[in-house]
Amino acid sequence: MEEFNRGFYFECHDTIEDLWSGLRGPSRDFFQGLIQVSVAFYHLGNGNLAGAESMARRALKRFERYPDRFFGFDLAAQREALVLLVERISRGDTDVAPTTDAPRWTFGKLD
Repeated sequence: MEEFNRGFYFECHDTIEDLWSGLRGPSRDFFQGLIQVSVAFYHLGNGNLAGAESMARRALKRFERYPDRFFGFDLAAQREALVLLVERISRGDTDVAPTTDAPRWTFGKLD
């Protein structure tokens, strides 16, 4: 969470992937979605808008089956930010950047 919030998207991807590789069960897709969000914002930071849009769409698809709060994570806010990002890229807005478009990740109490 701290890596993502500090803009270390590649490192965040690696950290979550280490956790994800050992997971089985219903939370596996959730954590894979978080990996995809990290990669999306990594691409965005490198100016790869097509890659960012693709990863954001894939993350949204992974998150579909989960409630608005999952594992203490505000998934509703994450979905909203991803939908806005995809919409902006789809309409050709090139003024998107992780510093302004990345949501902050927060975890509350576990649900």
